Amino acid sequence: MDELFTVSIEFFIFNDELWYRSEGKSPCRLKEQDYEFVTLIANLIEKFYPKAYIALATEYAKSKANLPLFRYRIVSRFCRCNFGNIDNIIDIDASTFHFEHVLCPLRGECKFENIVCHPEFESHISKAEKRILERWYRGESKEEIADALFLSIHTINNHIRNAFQRLDIHNKAEFVRFADLNNLFK
Repeated sequence: MDELFTVSIEFFIFNDELWYRSEGKSPCRLKEQDYEFVTLIANLIEKFYPKAYIALATEYAKSKANLPLFRYRIVSRFCRCNFGNIDNIIDIDASTFHFEHVLCPLRGECKFENIVCHPEFESHISKAEKRILERWYRGESKEEIADALFLSIHTINNHIRNAFQRLDIHNKAEFVRFADLNNLFK
């Protein structure tokens, strides 16, 4: 995972501006000049919530010539729609997003509802990998999965290894946590 996310990030709205804080540091207002931080968050949104990223990229296409401003606008809007409450629940840690139900005057009529706010998670796991991982997650052994799906144990191991590499996961415990946090099999 990226070094930045060895710490946890909490976003909140104060005086109509987006702020963030990390463990042991003073709160900071999110600014276009926070280029590395904004780029990292934008890349995570693009990777795990591509529908939200595409919708916001289309919305802010006119500012794309100024890349720092373009990314800042995407991150700011995404965070305002999903993390605006100040609380003791961390919003992002280890590249995992913990969404909040943010009060919005446009709830029910916003064109971005369930696209930007409450976005759909994209795991980047193929259908075959997901089918195997779900059985493994639910407690079947690799051998049982291989028998049930008429695959070799080698194929089962390859699918698990490939999915873990894409998700930057190193063991089953990390995978179970990842699956639970992202509602992968619910």
